[in-house]
Amino acid sequence: MPFARLGLSPALVHAVREHGFTAPTPIQAAAIPVILQGRDVRAQAQTGSGKTAAFALPLLQAVRPAEKPRRLRALVLVPTRELAAQVGEVLRDVCEHIAEPPKVVVAVGGVSINPQMLRLRGGADIVIATPGRLLDLVDHNALKLADVATLVLDEADRLLDLGFVDELDRILALLPPQRQNLCFSATFPPAVQKLTDALLRDPARIEIEAEAARAAQIHQRAIEVDPTRRTALLRQLIAENGWSQVLVFVASKNAADNLADKLYRAGIDAAPFHGELSQGRREQVLADFKAGRWQVVVATDVAARGIDIDRLPAVVNYDLPRSPTDYVHRIGRTGRAGESGVAISFVSAATEAHFRLIENRQQLRVPRERIAGFEPVETAPAAGVTDPQGTGGIKGKRKSKKDKLREAAGKTGD
Repeated sequence: MPFARLGLSPALVHAVREHGFTAPTPIQAAAIPVILQGRDVRAQAQTGSGKTAAFALPLLQAVRPAEKPRRLRALVLVPTRELAAQVGEVLRDVCEHIAEPPKVVVAVGGVSINPQMLRLRGGADIVIATPGRLLDLVDHNALKLADVATLVLDEADRLLDLGFVDELDRILALLPPQRQNLCFSATFPPAVQKLTDALLRDPARIEIEAEAARAAQIHQRAIEVDPTRRTALLRQLIAENGWSQVLVFVASKNAADNLADKLYRAGIDAAPFHGELSQGRREQVLADFKAGRWQVVVATDVAARGIDIDRLPAVVNYDLPRSPTDYVHRIGRTGRAGESGVAISFVSAATEAHFRLIENRQQLRVPRERIAGFEPVETAPAAGVTDPQGTGGIKGKRKSKKDKLREAAGKTGD
């Protein structure tokens, strides 16, 4: 189906064509017409499915940039700075081919608020923001939400994972009650389902079953290896496969720094990427990675969403993710836009049970492999010894602070 048949204006269809979009993806074909009808939307689609354009294009058609002063008509809330930058990039790229483009502003934390406040002088048509920075701008009277006609929650599951519940409640209270609500997410766990039930009015429900199609594009591998041999194995895989770029996921900031340093000293152009880097440094690492100046980026899960690297051939789970959902988003960095890719997970005797739980939650089974020269010799830990990676185990299984206090109180009572 061509974009022209989705209800987009001729000018926007032309802009989309000039931008390089050839045909809509399944999520775009399903979502764009109903969004243009003004309906609320609950859309589930995997990362890399093209969902950003699915809501961005209708937003561009709905705003009226000729209005003076500009009134904020569309608000996109995202969980991370990287995803905000990606959404803003898509909107601005399409706007380059529009005669009277709307004003698009990206507002994120981690950088000075002053340039963003200056950018908002005279108003804005579309704002993409992380929740905390949006509230900062509201508190500084740099932005008003009273005229928002469309609210988009992008990566809604991650918004709740990162603890933005209180911020979301404050933002929703500032928005007009009559508005269009669009909720896009790769997964809909109970907390997200509860949010959408309260937020959406008679929504169009869109579920793109992409797993079968993605399975053909992403070759998933699980290699058994002892933890102490992972770095050497990673170096061998990079050399043997001739990967021009690799995104390697680890469990912590220190692990990212240490592994990137080891690879760099071994002659591999590698850089760390994690939340404790300055925003400017993070942006520079990603820009250099996209330009091919880094062969390997070693990242924590801050990079699992919102990072779109064209034709990224490989993703490696050096450390397994805590959450099965994070596993989906990690491997989704490869095999995008019809390209193929490989996702490799390093599995040790100590993490085998953890990986089996990830498989069970995702209803998949990845055959275990052994590489000559790297056959594991370690055995599984004794009962009661868990989490050798220091990742905290499967998300949601750790004891809460209240549980620990109850246990301590119980021991005191004994």
